[in-house]
Amino acid sequence: MPDTKNIRLSVLDQSPIREGATGADALQESILLAQATEKLGYHRYWVAEHHGSDGLAAASPEILITRIAAETETIRVGSGGVMLSHYSPYKVAENFRMLESMFPGRIDLGIGRAPGSDQPTSQALAYGGGIGVENFPTMISDLSGFLTDSLPDDHPFSRVKARPFTSSAPPVWLLGSSNYSAAYAAHFGLAFSFAHFITPFGGEAVVRAYQDQFQAAGTLDAPQCNIGIFVICAETQEEAERLITSRDLFRLRADKGELAPVPSVEEAMAYPYTDAEREHVLQSRTRTIYGAPEKVKEQILALGDLFQCDEFVVLTACHKFADRVRSYELLAEVFS
Repeated sequence: MPDTKNIRLSVLDQSPIREGATGADALQESILLAQATEKLGYHRYWVAEHHGSDGLAAASPEILITRIAAETETIRVGSGGVMLSHYSPYKVAENFRMLESMFPGRIDLGIGRAPGSDQPTSQALAYGGGIGVENFPTMISDLSGFLTDSLPDDHPFSRVKARPFTSSAPPVWLLGSSNYSAAYAAHFGLAFSFAHFITPFGGEAVVRAYQDQFQAAGTLDAPQCNIGIFVICAETQEEAERLITSRDLFRLRADKGELAPVPSVEEAMAYPYTDAEREHVLQSRTRTIYGAPEKVKEQILALGDLFQCDEFVVLTACHKFADRVRSYELLAEVFS
């Protein structure tokens, strides 16, 4: 089992919107959480991309990264991730070269294949130039080429340069929860972030395949990976079980297509679940690590041993912002 002191903790923030709050409140809380987790020693702060949601505010990671990086000093800041299939690889490269120019050595570019939206919203995003997810491997290759000025001579855009020029390029992480993403990351020599909070079973085989098939085709000489996990850490097991009820109802609604704000604990505990909904909640909880600090620590160390990985990107959502911050505090303390 990995040594506690070797575990590296990072943050994944979806900018959840609390019931009774606004998107502006959620974005301000993202800035405050980044400042708090930087002081706690977290290594990275990644912001997600979701569209058309009343429950998640971060629709433009590039803009939020700029603000968070400006409001912090040392923590790495990046996307978790840019949904590349919606965009021009050239424009993404330009955005992140701009970020690298302003905050050298602190920017991560995480990219994903999922749409981060429903089908009509995906169509609206594609309107005007999107070429579709079927071209995702080519888009990865082109993005890497634009970032490092390394497109092959026979590429139709070989003379096109993403500027401003930077002496370093932000590392590219491919985010995913399947063998497809792992295979792409290995083939293109990219770092890989496995989304355990989406796929809680069988991920170790996916990560192992990435490590085994890795080709030093990009800027990395060896495979590099981390694991995205959903965590609620509280002073006691009872308090964690109370706090997770908000996540239970939020997730249930989202899975039914209701992209609503994060409900309060009181609303969640009063919700009249059907038997089928209760079963769905129990299944959803298999993707979550929750409890008192020592229990959470034990489960994370077990995952570290299973995946042979020592970095975890922690996603936490609670109705009350103070509970969310406290969860990250307790987690940092138990791994200090």
